[in-house]
Amino acid sequence: MNKKLLFRLGLLFGFVLLISAAVIYFTFDIRTLEYLTMFEPRCILLALSCLAIGLIFDGLRLITLASVTDEKLTFHQIVNVVLSNYFLALVTPGASGGAIAQVMFMRKAGVPVAKSTVVVLVRTVMSIIFLILLVPVVLHSDADIVKWMPASVLTILSVLFISLPIIVISLLQTRYPEKAIMWFTRKLSFTTQRNCFIWYNEFKNAVVVMGKHPKMVFRAFIESGVSLLFIYATVPAYFTGLNIDFDLGQVMGRMVLLNLILYFSPTPGGSGVAEAGFLVLFSNILPNGVEGIMAVLWRFTAEYLPFMLGAVVTIRAFGSDVLNMASIKSKTTEGKKNE
Repeated sequence: MNKKLLFRLGLLFGFVLLISAAVIYFTFDIRTLEYLTMFEPRCILLALSCLAIGLIFDGLRLITLASVTDEKLTFHQIVNVVLSNYFLALVTPGASGGAIAQVMFMRKAGVPVAKSTVVVLVRTVMSIIFLILLVPVVLHSDADIVKWMPASVLTILSVLFISLPIIVISLLQTRYPEKAIMWFTRKLSFTTQRNCFIWYNEFKNAVVVMGKHPKMVFRAFIESGVSLLFIYATVPAYFTGLNIDFDLGQVMGRMVLLNLILYFSPTPGGSGVAEAGFLVLFSNILPNGVEGIMAVLWRFTAEYLPFMLGAVVTIRAFGSDVLNMASIKSKTTEGKKNE
């Protein structure tokens, strides 16, 4: 196997193992063993079922978005695209490889780079917008999170989050975003400035393409939301195995906040940030001593299991030199956009 890939996998495995061990060690309590003996293994099947449904809807979203660009993907191709995202996102800095992996598999399926880039970008944007729109609901329903926040501030934040997508779309009709990019990047290198404008033009082009098919886009948005919620539902599924009382809406709301933060995490797959955020958000819901184990179970089910499946399909399709191929593909794609 390629040495570069082996090094990345070894580094990732060591980092994940270190984080997981630290989380369990610092939260371990004498009552941990007591709760573990009460843990019902059937909840594992429930969690895996939630994950499977979430991935299925992720695939359906991909089918819908591909249809918007007049492209069709087979079931096998959809599985490859969805799972490869998890794999390369975890072994590349800032999860940048996830998007490249999806473009690579869609290109392999015969989808032009321009169309696949639009689909991949819209998938990510849809997920973020869905979570942003849920933030006001979470803030108004979870008193523990906003108990220090005045009602006026809460109202302003809610209006801001709801209005944000509308504001962004409205700004795209003007020259202000381009002027803002020019101003913020004026002291940066020409390459960095150019890349910022490339990303902006990709985003603008994606909005234009999707704006021509509002019904299909709305369908994909619903599929996106269902996919995310089922994947997040792996957490309350594990909670049921402890036979404790918890508010399902509260747990799902906090998962929404945590995963929204993870979209902007600098670490691969949000490792470290995810576990720390989980402990902060769920320490007052779970019994002492089990927060760490629940955090590790969630990460393994929702992130590392799809990662391992993604590793299999990606390496089988592109070989062990996949990281170099992804790097070349990234440069080639950028070059085509600049032509």
